[in-house]
Amino acid sequence: MSTPAENAVAIAQSLIRCPSITPLDAGALDALAAPLSAAGFACERLTFSEGGTPDVDNLVARIGAGAPHLCFAGHTDVVPPGDESLWSHSPFTADIADGLLFGRGASDMKGAIACFAAAAIDFVAERNGEVGGTISFLITGDEEGPALNGTKKVLVWMEEAGLIPNHCLVGEPSNATALGEVIKIGRRGSLTGHLTVAGQQGHVAYPHLASNPVKGIVSVLAMLYDTPLDTGSTHFSPSNLEVTSIDVGNPATNVIPAHAEARFNIRFNDNHEADALKAMLTDSIGAALQHTELTFTLEFAPHGDAFLTKPGALDTLLAEAVAEFTGKTPALSTGGGTSDARFIKDYCPVVEFGLTTQTIHKSDENAALADIETLTAIYRRFIDRYFETFGDTDEG
Repeated sequence: MSTPAENAVAIAQSLIRCPSITPLDAGALDALAAPLSAAGFACERLTFSEGGTPDVDNLVARIGAGAPHLCFAGHTDVVPPGDESLWSHSPFTADIADGLLFGRGASDMKGAIACFAAAAIDFVAERNGEVGGTISFLITGDEEGPALNGTKKVLVWMEEAGLIPNHCLVGEPSNATALGEVIKIGRRGSLTGHLTVAGQQGHVAYPHLASNPVKGIVSVLAMLYDTPLDTGSTHFSPSNLEVTSIDVGNPATNVIPAHAEARFNIRFNDNHEADALKAMLTDSIGAALQHTELTFTLEFAPHGDAFLTKPGALDTLLAEAVAEFTGKTPALSTGGGTSDARFIKDYCPVVEFGLTTQTIHKSDENAALADIETLTAIYRRFIDRYFETFGDTDEG
């Protein structure tokens, strides 16, 4: 009889062998639904659409009924492998070598999905299907892409069906170098801006007859860089702005261009809200250019707000399980990029814990078999403790 860790490796291999590059499913949801269905989970496929974006397949799987309801959320879509000649093992064959499982998604995050599935299946088997509440999976194929037809819409569907969980664990890779370092209890917000400064085209020999937008955009960006947004907060590092591109599109060396463009991203903490940042940026840029002949437009992409799950019983139970199997006391962090937890936090408390980030999105992405075994054990103990704790409380 296979152990939970062995089942986790097998499920991870079956998932990795599906080239589910966003937004393709490529059989990944079926590969997960198969062992869950065999263990008694009811599996439902949900396909969502939106104009201008590809359709996305999602999976909701659940067993049991009522509270407490613990949901595991994640994504089976992966980023492209890039130049496959740079891989020592094919990105979609799930090779095992030197104690490592290779493949795109091994760490981000098919490995964690497999670990939680194996842990949940073992928990259900030990209890002969009597969960004492509900365990569910919310799995999307849209996290690495636009994130429009995935978790966000699945949550609406779950709410309409009366299936919103009490708590959620997201299996995103959370540890920088070693399993057990970090539990994420929040994320910084993300705001992307597109600034266009317009001037007057002219000959470089006659600058008084032109108005150079490059000078204006450089001064604006310098001002934005030199003005700190804040000094951080209790659980968040200082907000920061990074310019990601500057483009003039001018092939001539003797022509002052008519336009200059820049794109930037702000990762902001809970001192700010996106709408207030937009207004502040618009006012600041307007003030910086008000005594020039230049004009500007400022556009923003859809944003994600900062959020924090207040430290409490959920992260404590998880930290206890982590400490038991790693010997580490994980830090509570809000660092890193965005994740689908930004949608889940509107419905229930959510924390994140998964494998390491060392090889994610790189050639030869891999997960150590020892980490897969340990993560499966952590998830298994966490499930036990969750139902022991919340099964006898009003919060459950």
